[in-house]
Amino acid sequence: MGVPLVDLTGWFDGTGREEVAARVDAALQDYGFLLITGHGVPGELRDRARALTREFFALPAEEKQPYAVRTGGRGWLPPDEQATGRADGAMAPPDLKETLAFGSDDPAGGDPFFFRPNVFPSQVPDLEPVVNEYVRRMRALADELLTIFAVALGSPEDLFTQYTGKSSYTLNVNHYPPLRQVGPAGPGQFRIGEHTDFGTVTILDRQHGVGGLQVRNAAGVWEDAPFDPRAFTVNIGDLMARWVSDRWRSTPHRVLPPDASAPDEDLVSLIFFYNTDADARIASLDGKYPEVGGGEYLRAKLDAISIG
Repeated sequence: MGVPLVDLTGWFDGTGREEVAARVDAALQDYGFLLITGHGVPGELRDRARALTREFFALPAEEKQPYAVRTGGRGWLPPDEQATGRADGAMAPPDLKETLAFGSDDPAGGDPFFFRPNVFPSQVPDLEPVVNEYVRRMRALADELLTIFAVALGSPEDLFTQYTGKSSYTLNVNHYPPLRQVGPAGPGQFRIGEHTDFGTVTILDRQHGVGGLQVRNAAGVWEDAPFDPRAFTVNIGDLMARWVSDRWRSTPHRVLPPDASAPDEDLVSLIFFYNTDADARIASLDGKYPEVGGGEYLRAKLDAISIG
């Protein structure tokens, strides 16, 4: 697959800022996806976050139930809570996953839907500091990527980050249980159904698997996404594509259902969704699309995928 890997080292050390920005620009135009290395996030932190959330997912359902929430909440989203394939109005069955969700919790953000207290399960006492550090790293990296995006456009570096000082963001830790646990997928059912992301930029730390991530290329063909254990997978969402008047692609993607060839495959992905300030007013750069409220736009997308 042609999704490129971009080393950010030259951006951070100042030796290749323009080159990195140009490569990111090309990747977003061609694919809407890229892999990044040289990002500075320790592998040990990523591994620790995954291991601790696995401890929660391994609990019996009755122990997880007190943490159950709806889409947009902070806590456990049980199986059958979301059907991501419904984001654009299509009918789709529930996703074959469960999620532990964290997010923006500073009440100064102003919108109680997007800014609410995080909930940390008492059964995993070491989780809170690890999640907080991971989120801190993701916020910094996301703002750095938005700065790269601005440089790629030849614009002031704060073109996008001026709207993220009170960003609404979410860290979704998705657990994709094995086939032996969930059984065969129903018709049209996936671990995550076909969708585009909603906000500005997504940073994904995933595990490689047979039932893994696929991206729909510009020709409309589904292809397995490339994998590098050192890399984060990065893509933009619908709001960013709208913001840049479709210069860059918000690309459909999905996570395949469990496969009979790997009945014990059990995957956990850490997905950081970065959005604008909830009260931001976003106008496309050349006037192609009317202005929208960042929070209103995101809320409508989340409502569409929530079941019940």
